[in-house]
Amino acid sequence: MEKTAKIYVAGHRGMVGSAIVRELRGQGYENLVLRTHGELDLTRQAEVEAFFAAEKPEYVFLAAAKVGGIMANAGALADFMYANMMLEMNVIHAAWENGCKRLEFLGSSCIYPRLAPQPMPERCLLTGELEKTNEAYALAKISGLKYCEYLNRQYGADYLSVMPTNLYGPNDNYHPEHSHVLPALIRRFHEAKEAGAAEVVCWGDGSPLREFLYVDDLAELCVFLMNTYHGNETVNAGTGKEISIKALADLVARIVGYKGRIAWDTSKPNGTPRKLLDVSKAASLGWRYKTELADGIRKAYEDFLRDGRRTGNGREV
Repeated sequence: MEKTAKIYVAGHRGMVGSAIVRELRGQGYENLVLRTHGELDLTRQAEVEAFFAAEKPEYVFLAAAKVGGIMANAGALADFMYANMMLEMNVIHAAWENGCKRLEFLGSSCIYPRLAPQPMPERCLLTGELEKTNEAYALAKISGLKYCEYLNRQYGADYLSVMPTNLYGPNDNYHPEHSHVLPALIRRFHEAKEAGAAEVVCWGDGSPLREFLYVDDLAELCVFLMNTYHGNETVNAGTGKEISIKALADLVARIVGYKGRIAWDTSKPNGTPRKLLDVSKAASLGWRYKTELADGIRKAYEDFLRDGRRTGNGREV
């Protein structure tokens, strides 16, 4: 990307989009096109088409999404599918119609089968059944990456997709129902510490294994790939390391300073038992994460204490 290129970051107020904006500006890209949800509703085709016809961005980072944890996904399957399908198709199609040079689509590791081989390589997509608790979101993300692939194959576009593992960091969503596991734990342990609670109850039995990537590391990879990677297969973004939810809860409690007991409600779902990404492709391209988990959680907690007590609706737009 030329330093003067016009770049549209969709979802710039969300955790991922804001990190991409920070990375772009840090590398000297200043010609950024940004719109809030109030200024541009990406689920409205006419609005999106008018925006692209007027602005004609040369590069697009599609980080906008309606996101949430297990409770939010399982309780609003239709809403998650509709919002994500509509905004993805609108943005990708309008970008292609208006001559966008490159578009980068941000997905999620939940696109891979529930019982995929571990670590999960990019090629295992669509080889098995999805995790039911976030199936609607996964189907929407699969559709987005496949539409990029089909535009490349049918029309010679140069669009790419990045599939991050579980993300955390500045500007995360700490809503008690809509947040993902790590920010939810930060909020829960912080509030328990302030209240002097003797016990914190967490969902499941703590056995699932998860991988976590600091969002600024993802943003660095996103810009790196936009400048270097030309291929039709998606690229996994992760650390190649995993931790059990129980060990994660212990780590977050220690960093937050909560001294009470951690109990587990086994009547609640665990979700996918294991979700470790094969990150060998990103490594072969010359990228590796920088932020270790404990250091990242400390930074995330500092952000929470500053202004992170967000209770938004889970929409990264």
